[in-house]
Amino acid sequence: MSEKISPYAVTEKSGKGRVFPEKPHAFRSDFERDRDRIIHCSAFRRLEGKTQVFTPGLDDYYRTRLTHTIEVAQVGRTIAKALGLNETLTEAICLAHDLGHSPFGHTGESVLNNLMKDFGGFEHNRQSLRVVDLLEHPYPDFAGLNLMYDTRLGLARHTSPYDNPAESGFPELNCSLEGQVANIADLVAYNSHDLEDGLKAGLIDDGQLKNIRIFEDARQRAQADNIEDRTIRRTRTAKAVIDRLVGECIEASRKAIAESHIENLNDIYTRRESLIVLPEKSDSELSELEKFLLDNFYRHPSLLISAQQVGQWLEKLFINLCKKPELMPRYFQRFIDKQGLQRAVCDYIAGMTDRFCLKMLEEI
Repeated sequence: MSEKISPYAVTEKSGKGRVFPEKPHAFRSDFERDRDRIIHCSAFRRLEGKTQVFTPGLDDYYRTRLTHTIEVAQVGRTIAKALGLNETLTEAICLAHDLGHSPFGHTGESVLNNLMKDFGGFEHNRQSLRVVDLLEHPYPDFAGLNLMYDTRLGLARHTSPYDNPAESGFPELNCSLEGQVANIADLVAYNSHDLEDGLKAGLIDDGQLKNIRIFEDARQRAQADNIEDRTIRRTRTAKAVIDRLVGECIEASRKAIAESHIENLNDIYTRRESLIVLPEKSDSELSELEKFLLDNFYRHPSLLISAQQVGQWLEKLFINLCKKPELMPRYFQRFIDKQGLQRAVCDYIAGMTDRFCLKMLEEI
């Protein structure tokens, strides 16, 4: 945590505690315990085998859902520390924000949502809460990780152009500033590292990006034209995007916080507008990059072919497991009576890595 904590930051004193009270730990704060529980849970480990953009195993140098998560946490810690927020809570939210993500990235999420349209749908932020509240089971006295309320609220209110959390039972209009930092950190991280991975894969190139303002600015900042090695040039450009946006976020957020005249945590929870922001110009330029990546990278023909296959794979697996739920581990079979057959099957599939999902299909 920052040495100088702001009065509107979440602390152990202002935090809302756990559902199941626990004795204080001798060496770690409540939010350090949350962070560590997330890192040690099985859902976090499985992120290593889940798609960010490219299927893990295709190439060791592309991001996975796990490496994306770690990069988000690094960006989030930097912003939180500079603003005098609870750095450890920010890190915990960042590390947990994708625990509920399905195999095969956003394509997998879309397919599962369609398969579950008559049974409550599927959305990975809501699923992240299910993971930490129900599906993980390392303790004998309760289900879930028993995380602090403030950590769980950050997951429930995680938003981005690809994250639209449904109503989740939390009365607050907004999450803490720490949760808002996690939102911005996710946005900055995936745009910059997906840009780098897309260039590395050759699915997009510098020529296509010449009119994307934030990319050209980053190239100038990194003095990329003077770097002969393409790998280094690519990496330094992507890092320049991160460096610029993080710096601008810190300055713009300081100004927004000062002008808002907030005094405490409740002022943040009752304010719908976020105070962790980017300058309007930078936000516009980042949106321009994001639209470019959507049109030219995420919807690249080679990736769309894979998306069609993913739809067929997950539908086949879902139908077969609904017909033969005994193929699932007993732990997931136990959820059928209270959660419903389809939800139990969805929970099981959503937790799979890409490789395990394909292995299950082969066995079926």
